[in-house]
Parts: sequence; structure tokens; C-alpha cells
Amino acid sequence: MAEMNSYSFVDFPEDIQFYILSLLTPTEIGNFACTSRRFSRLCQNGSKLWYAICDRRWGSKTQIKKWGNGKISYKLLYKTLKKWENLIGFWRRCGQSQQKQTAGVKSAALIFFEWGPSFLSGYRLSPSSKGTYDVTKTPFLWMGISPEGKTVNFLDPDGHSNGLSGESGSLEMDWIPVNVNFIGDIHFSVEENVGLAYSRSSGAPTSKGEYGGDASNGLESGSPGSSPETLEMYQYYANRMSPGADRSWRRQKKREKEKQGRKKWETEHFLKIVDSSPSPARPLQGLWKGISDDMKLEFYLVAYDGVGIFCRRVGDLCEQISSPTPAFWTTNPAFIESPFSPEEEYLYNSRIHLQPPMTSKDINWQYPPMDNEVVSRIMYINSRYDLFIPGLAGISENPWCIEGRIWQYKNGTFGFGFLRDNSIVDLKPIAQDGFLLETMELCCD
Repeated sequence: MAEMNSYSFVDFPEDIQFYILSLLTPTEIGNFACTSRRFSRLCQNGSKLWYAICDRRWGSKTQIKKWGNGKISYKLLYKTLKKWENLIGFWRRCGQSQQKQTAGVKSAALIFFEWGPSFLSGYRLSPSSKGTYDVTKTPFLWMGISPEGKTVNFLDPDGHSNGLSGESGSLEMDWIPVNVNFIGDIHFSVEENVGLAYSRSSGAPTSKGEYGGDASNGLESGSPGSSPETLEMYQYYANRMSPGADRSWRRQKKREKEKQGRKKWETEHFLKIVDSSPSPARPLQGLWKGISDDMKLEFYLVAYDGVGIFCRRVGDLCEQISSPTPAFWTTNPAFIESPFSPEEEYLYNSRIHLQPPMTSKDINWQYPPMDNEVVSRIMYINSRYDLFIPGLAGISENPWCIEGRIWQYKNGTFGFGFLRDNSIVDLKPIAQDGFLLETMELCCD
């Protein structure tokens, strides 16, 4: 009987060794490096080992080689991306916003983070004002790494920017440099980096600071020995030689004056929406959107609190409740399975489904009627959520006013309504598989 060939780790090619090591955690790699000098040198090869680790974990989501213009160590990149990875997904503002609202841009209560090619992007999400299911998406926060290995965060106060341009990334000058402070895994704050804001405004009034220049490391802009006056003169003549740059230069000066005269950005806090999607055990939980009885799109958060299920508008979660909201809380999260009684059939079939107004889009059935949705299960609602908020007056204790139903459809979505009404608020998911649905950019002049 022939003996089976045995192989040790050192017999594999180096690329295979790095691939195997990339499957380990940093702690396990550190322990492996202590086994021999040869393996220690192998584990210290950051350009290959830590690149393999980063690429394996985030390579399908972002372009690993473009972070920091490809000039930073991949071990540092791993530490940063691992810290920022938790930001991906939905967050809600905690407390009322102290910021001044600009034309066309609301201080949205809902924030969504996603991966960019070489940065992390945070967007404000708000319901479309057109009464459709569209979600308005505006730039909010940009997070990257400079070629020197320093984290750089910029906030877009007005949502006017189109983000970054070019592979190296260029930043809008009216963006505000900020610090992002993590408080555990489900809480972070955004506060203005006053020192960096001052150094940027004292340098050349460029409309876009190149990534890795004055916007990358928190130091004053310009090369050593260059005074702000010299830089401003150079920038003036450089812009004058560019086609149409005279108008651009005037806009830059105007924006610079406006920025110098603005108030400091007030610190804001955000909490993570951990369960933003349904699960087999909790099919109703998550973020949803639906047309309310005033024919406006609203965002709803449905969560299981251990006692029952509650549903609240997202905007109400960070504001003091001053009036009743069409949301529910039920202490009996049990479904009634089909077949249903004739009374339940009539209760559902006699109601109208709140939908966007008919437009030319409906010709293409972008928003098909939901009246024909097949109900798979029914849940009883035994209370409105706002009845449990102290200080609300004028709420009737009539059970007819607080009792309702949740109708779950076979496609996984659901609608809810109260017995006192003749309508159903049908809810649709805001995102699916990590991607936003039916988004639209905010048009700003």
C-alpha cells in the first residue's frame, strides 16, 4: 500500500499561504507569527497579507486599492474599515435637530450609509413631497482616509453637492469638516472640526480641495513657505485662464463669505436601527413606507419590544409628540391563519387602499393597485401607540377607535387600519438586500 503524501504549510506557494492566512482573525495571525521567525516575517508582509484580508472581507463592496489613493498600509486600512463597517445601514437622529433648514433640504431623521469606491457615504433619506413611493436621497456625510493615513470626514450641510469627482476624489469647499465619534456600536455623534474648518478657510479659496491636499490631513493648505496671499493670487490667475472660470471664481468667493459668516454646526447624535429588515421569526419588523390618510408618504418603524409590536413614524421618534399619529401597538402578536370568517373577509374587502394619486406613471403599472393583494394572515391591533404617551388630551377610550387589524399579504408586505376608519395603510420596504428602493435625487439650484 503506497504511503499518502503529506504536506506542511511551508510546502504551499506563497500566494496560497497568504490566502490561507487571510481566513484567520488578526489575533490568530499574531499567534501564528509567534511560531517561527519565518512565519513572523510572512505575517508582517502588509502589502500582500493585509491586502488579501481586506480584499476578502470588503473587496466585493469597495475598491480596496483606491483607499487613500493606494498609498496607505493595508493593515491600517483593515483597522479603519472594520471600525466603519458597522455604519452600513440605517440610523435615526436622536433628539430634535438644532440646524437651520435650507431651501429644499430638511434635517432628515433617517440616515443611510453605503460603501463608495474609496470612501463611505451617508445620505439623508426623506419621503418624497410628491405623494409617491419615491424616497429622496441627499448627501450628508463623507468619510475617507488621506494618503497620510488619517481619517477625514466632511459633512454636506445643504445637500447640494454631487459628491466626489475623479478617482482621487475632490471635495466641495462648502462641506464642513467634522469629527465622527463612536459611542459603542449603536450610537455615534457628528461634531464640527473647528480647527480644520479654520485652516481651510484661511487657505486658498478653491471650490474643490484635492483629496490628500488641505482636506486630507487637517493641516493648513498650501506648500511650505506659501502664504495665503500668494496662493490666492495664483488661484485667481489660474481660474481666470480656464473657460467660464470667472463666474466660478465669483461663486467661490460668495460661498467662502457665506461659510465664514455661518453658525457653527451643532453636534447631532444618531442611533442605529438594528432590526431594519424582516426576519422569519419577526415578519413585520423593519423600516417601511406608506401613504398616510393625508396622502403623504411616511416612514414607519415596526419593532418587537418583548411584550408586543409597536409601529411609529420615524420622524416622531426624535420629536416630542404633540398630536395623535396613525401608528399602533399590540400586545398580542399572534396571527390568525386562513381561512377567515365572513366578518373578517368583509372588514378587509370593504376598505380602500391608500395609494399615490393617479399619474402617467400608473399607465406603466409602476404602482399597481393593491386591492387585489391576497391576505395570508391577520393580526389584531388592540391599541394605538399614542394612547400610552402622557400629556395627550382628547383621546377617546372607545374601543372602536383603538381596535384595528394588520393584514399580511403573500408577498411579505402588509397593511394596517383601524375599525373607526375605512382605509388601509399599505406598507412597502424602503430597502431590499441592502439597496434602497425607488430613490430620487433632490434637485437643488
